[in-house]
Amino acid sequence: MTGIQEKAQQSLLFNVGYTYIELRERPELIDMAADWFHKKWGVPKEAYLECMTAYLDGKTENGWYLCMLGDQIVGGLGVIDNDFHDRKDLSPNVCAVYTEEAHRGQGIAGKLLDIVVNDMKNKGVSPIYLVTDHTGFYERYGWEFFCMAQGDDEPEQTRLYIHR
Repeated sequence: MTGIQEKAQQSLLFNVGYTYIELRERPELIDMAADWFHKKWGVPKEAYLECMTAYLDGKTENGWYLCMLGDQIVGGLGVIDNDFHDRKDLSPNVCAVYTEEAHRGQGIAGKLLDIVVNDMKNKGVSPIYLVTDHTGFYERYGWEFFCMAQGDDEPEQTRLYIHR
């Protein structure tokens, strides 16, 4: 077996244990999820709890999506009206995209992005947006550069993407 074949086989075996969920499927994870996102991004846990509670209570269709390995969150993202930038007219926004370092390169973020795009389209919500400093990553999943946006309390503008 070549090194590439071995890595592909390991990747396939590794991916078998991942479970992708949206928070409405497992509302009991709200506290764990809010804490996980808080630790990754430094946004107060209460802010995540507020957004997630509104989603679970049906006040918004802006959802929260997780990748689980057993009982551990290894990746996640959310959808909010505005991800702390000056283009308030561009809504909703994917936010807080994160994959644990030990699980990167397994396609987790891409799968979560595909899930959120399809879920939002099924709810009649399109297009959706996201802000990022990354170039090249989101394009692989159908996102297009749309414009520059000024982040709240940020000295430099950041890239804003659209998925139609």
